[in-house]
Amino acid sequence: MARRLPYRDQGLFPSEAEIARRLSQDPTDWMAKAIVLERDGLPRIDPLMGARYWPAVLGYWNRRYGLSHVEVSCLDGQENLDAL
Repeated sequence: MARRLPYRDQGLFPSEAEIARRLSQDPTDWMAKAIVLERDGLPRIDPLMGARYWPAVLGYWNRRYGLSHVEVSCLDGQENLDAL
């Protein structure tokens, strides 16, 4: 088993094993799931950094579950600038 370096589990480009842990997935199962999810928009591993950009991974899941944008539920009325 390869020794995991502690800095690889921190920061913006965590290891695949750490991403699996953060998503409550078994690392072996995550590898197969990631291939399928990449077809749906999961960020690919950045070739220069050697890992996925974590904020983009979170953004992917937020979009997938409809949490990526805020909509105004109703107008709150006209502004009255003379009120002050």
